[in-house]
Amino acid sequence: MRAEGRSARIQVLVAEQAARRGAPVGVVDVCTAAVAALPVGGAGVSAMSKTTASHPLCSTDDISEQLEELQLTLGEGPCVDAFTHGSAVLSPDLLTGGVQDRWPVFADAALEAGARAVFALPLQIGAISPGVLDLYADVPTVLDPEELADALAFADLATLLLLDARIDETGAQADAPSPGHGFEDLGGYRAEIDQATGILTVQLGVGIDEAFVRLRAHAYTQGRRLADVAADVVAHRLRFSPYSEPKRTDDGN
Repeated sequence: MRAEGRSARIQVLVAEQAARRGAPVGVVDVCTAAVAALPVGGAGVSAMSKTTASHPLCSTDDISEQLEELQLTLGEGPCVDAFTHGSAVLSPDLLTGGVQDRWPVFADAALEAGARAVFALPLQIGAISPGVLDLYADVPTVLDPEELADALAFADLATLLLLDARIDETGAQADAPSPGHGFEDLGGYRAEIDQATGILTVQLGVGIDEAFVRLRAHAYTQGRRLADVAADVVAHRLRFSPYSEPKRTDDGN
């Protein structure tokens, strides 16, 4: 299946889940739709960062909730490796020797929680990675090429939703993009958020991770969508400084 067709199909599945909830589309709908479409028993998403505390965002059941908490607490597991290396980590059977050697504490704890297979997919746009989508099955499971492609498409959509979400008063990403912004708008923010983060690495003299944290922090303090702040940075309407608060330059120069 072509990528465009796959993406459109995944968007429909996620939108249907949101309609059943009677709420705007959010990452929780990506998790629920992924469980319905793939041979897995549950799913969860954790927000992750190299410079700030990571935390679970949503999970579909008790087991997936335990898996998210376990990995962030222990600092090991497919989720941690997927975030660190920026690539999917597929573990079809947690009882295999290699898995036991790789994650000696997590593997046993995950088996005890009820998981047998775990698949971790990084949420990533360019150099920005705001989190990981985790899927688990309670029996040994291998994702075939089509199923893996679908899983990656779910992760891609979760990334866009997470980056487009308005940041709530707790500092966590709210669970839905702002009203009036549909799926067709989300893809357009990819390059802009990535470009804005790159601009901030120059303006602030920091690495890409710290630049993204600063961009997100400003969106939070101003109560604005991350995508809108990124657009201002790219258009030179907003300039960051390492020694002072960001300043608006409404002339765009």
